[in-house]
Amino acid sequence: MLGRIFTVGGYTLLSRLTGLARDIMLAAFLGAGPVADAFYVAWRLPNNFRAIFAEGAFNTAFIPAYAHVQGKGGEGSARLFASHIFTLLFLSQVVLLVAAWLFMPQVIGILAPGFADDSEQRRLAIELTRITFPYLLLITLVTLYGGMLNVMHRYASAAAASIFLNISMMATLALAAFFPSVGHAAAWGVLISGFLQYFLLAGDLGRHGGLPRFAQLGLDEDVRAFFRAIGPATLGSMGTQVAIFADTIIATFLPAGALSALYYADRLYQLPIGVIGIAIGTVLLPEMSRRITAGDDAGAAAAQRRAFEFTLLASVPFVAAFITVPEIIMRAVFLRGAFTKADAAAAGATLAAYAVGLIPFVMIRSAVSAFYARKDTATPVKASLTGLAANLALKVLLMASLAQVGLALATAVGAWINLLLVLGFAVRAGYLDLDRALIKSLAKFAASGAVLAAALWAAAKLASAYLAQLPAFRDETTLLVLIAVGAIVYAGSILLLFGTGWLRSLVRS
Repeated sequence: MLGRIFTVGGYTLLSRLTGLARDIMLAAFLGAGPVADAFYVAWRLPNNFRAIFAEGAFNTAFIPAYAHVQGKGGEGSARLFASHIFTLLFLSQVVLLVAAWLFMPQVIGILAPGFADDSEQRRLAIELTRITFPYLLLITLVTLYGGMLNVMHRYASAAAASIFLNISMMATLALAAFFPSVGHAAAWGVLISGFLQYFLLAGDLGRHGGLPRFAQLGLDEDVRAFFRAIGPATLGSMGTQVAIFADTIIATFLPAGALSALYYADRLYQLPIGVIGIAIGTVLLPEMSRRITAGDDAGAAAAQRRAFEFTLLASVPFVAAFITVPEIIMRAVFLRGAFTKADAAAAGATLAAYAVGLIPFVMIRSAVSAFYARKDTATPVKASLTGLAANLALKVLLMASLAQVGLALATAVGAWINLLLVLGFAVRAGYLDLDRALIKSLAKFAASGAVLAAALWAAAKLASAYLAQLPAFRDETTLLVLIAVGAIVYAGSILLLFGTGWLRSLVRS
């Protein structure tokens, strides 16, 4: 399993690194002003729909169902099932796309009510969103093809697909002079990438399994079971995305740049979520589904336990860095062009608030796999909606005093509530055993993180004093020093607390 995690994680890391390069270009070209805010609204709408209905709810319901049909009825039954889902998915997305195009002014009025006082910014947001929204149709089909490939244990193309998004956007940004505005260039880059990702996944699936085809509309038992699962899965996936929608709505009422600060902080925050949390969850769900279908509940539980340990091992350094030295990271990565020191300070404070909830965000996909692999998509909804309610209430309470930092902090608290409830439900159902060994591991990870955070804080103080006279690349050099110090300190603390035997057993898994 670890080898497949590294495959997905490696491509995801490459995707995140090219995404970071893309965001550096966006920061330099767009900065954090009104045009940037309009584009991020246009980008967030199809992206959040994708996260809810495509990668979120759809994968959650489809992968266990497809694995079950394949295991019980063979390849023919699985292909027919996929064709039925493909037909329904395509038709529903076309209807959604037409409705979005027709009613986009009303949609933007709901999602960005703060733009009502600026007719030009509102017009630009409507225009850019009409360009980006067809991306949702394309990426939904990409998700279907990726789910089929994952059940076949083919992870590379699905993990690599988003690299095309970053390359496409960087290409159109480089040619921004040929577009009406930089926002238009970025929006067209999003749409072009959808076609590139589609052809990559379609080519891989066509070579190894056969593309699903349009089929006569019908609701056999397998399709009905899929739809019974996708309803609760959609509600479960909505928790985080509704919170992000709420951030977008509220931030349009805050001073200019708040929405952009949320975006740039989220981009760095999403790096470990994508490389660690999503990569592990992508591999774990089909692995647990396959084992449970075969009656190997103990093997499924062991796979989830290893996923938890690997998730914590990889994510603790990000938590320590984002909380202790966020502004240095922001300055080193984005401080150039239209992105100012004030922008870096605002985004850094937002990143630190987001980091409070990083652990639950990277662990949640592994945690809910215990339910989704058993085709129970309803139980995690209770946790998700409870976390969402707390999140929204805190946003209202904190927005006036902390602006976008309060929005990020509310998101973090909601994530913790969601994770703790999911774990509690899993323990009660007998899917997870919080034994003494696991509690001891959690305490060791917490200690390692505390040591690393202290080391980074001290190293940042020393570096700022010794590197203050550098004529250029001061922040970049400081960040490199912190990475070196952090790697040494964290590796040493893990070896001291866990020992080499634990690391070897984790790698062998």
